[in-house]
Amino acid sequence: MTCSLMTALCFSKTAGQLKETISKLPIVTEDDDAEEAAILLDQIGTATDGNEETRRDTSGAVAVEEAKDNEADPFGLDALIPSTVKKDERAKAKDAKKEEDFELKRHLRSQREAVITCLDIAARRYKTPWCQTVIDILVQHAHDNVQRFTSKQRDAIEKLWASVREQHVRRKQGKSVNGKLDVTAFEWLQEKYSTETISIRRAVW
Repeated sequence: MTCSLMTALCFSKTAGQLKETISKLPIVTEDDDAEEAAILLDQIGTATDGNEETRRDTSGAVAVEEAKDNEADPFGLDALIPSTVKKDERAKAKDAKKEEDFELKRHLRSQREAVITCLDIAARRYKTPWCQTVIDILVQHAHDNVQRFTSKQRDAIEKLWASVREQHVRRKQGKSVNGKLDVTAFEWLQEKYSTETISIRRAVW
């Protein structure tokens, strides 16, 4: 088996795995789009300031409530009452659920960013003839599942798909193709991903 054939098989296999990953991504919600917009457009600063104000207000309210509780129960005997224990357990369970949701969001965000990176890398190989059909199928699959990506990612995939179709039509008509796809939107996303330092936690909480 020649080296080029092995490379082609590996490329095709990787594309198949990427298609499976795309198919397993959940449908994006409006909240997902809002979080992406806040992060990519660097608007998180305002949201963070607002959250800090909310936290301060909440902290003040909590302090007042704690003072009232201390006056009503100076010896802390209420802590021994089962209902209070259950309340604490519910609070801990709620915090654990928030942490779990955050980790899931972070994981899905990382997966989508990784897929976008892979599509970008694949698109840049389009000038290689034996890559073209595999890339056609891969990009079409991403386009068919575009609802699994966030707003900016959907825009990038739409433009890439339009570019792939144009190249595909030219090949079918026997015209020459330059093997260059429109990856401008992908380049913009990659730049944002590489400089992103803001945690999703700050965008969500």
